[in-house]
Amino acid sequence: MVLIDILLLVLIIAATALCIVLIYYIWKISNAVNAMQVDINELSKTLQPLLKSTTELSNNLKEITENARAHVDISKNVVLSIKDRVDTILQFEEKVRRGIEGPVMSFIKEITALNNGLNTFLSYFRKKDS
Repeated sequence: MVLIDILLLVLIIAATALCIVLIYYIWKISNAVNAMQVDINELSKTLQPLLKSTTELSNNLKEITENARAHVDISKNVVLSIKDRVDTILQFEEKVRRGIEGPVMSFIKEITALNNGLNTFLSYFRKKDS
């Protein structure tokens, strides 16, 4: 029985030492978790302004993009308006040219024919006098 009592005493001492070591490591883990919690709280406090400024930046970029789109649309409308006006002017010019070209060319042909006839008459008249 003495051997069993000695082994039992060794077992109780080992269990007690194990409990003490286990308590010590749980205490260290608890301290590490608390330190992590403090770090996370500090990180959260420093990230709050960053998140706020990032949100504001995002909103500003969205507003700038919308304004740029509006300006691009206005520019596009101005360009289309100018294009339409130029097309209208070119069509008008083409109509005027077609409307004037026929009568003017006819008038020029008649003037040329009169000039040729007058030159012929004058040359014939000069030959007769000579």
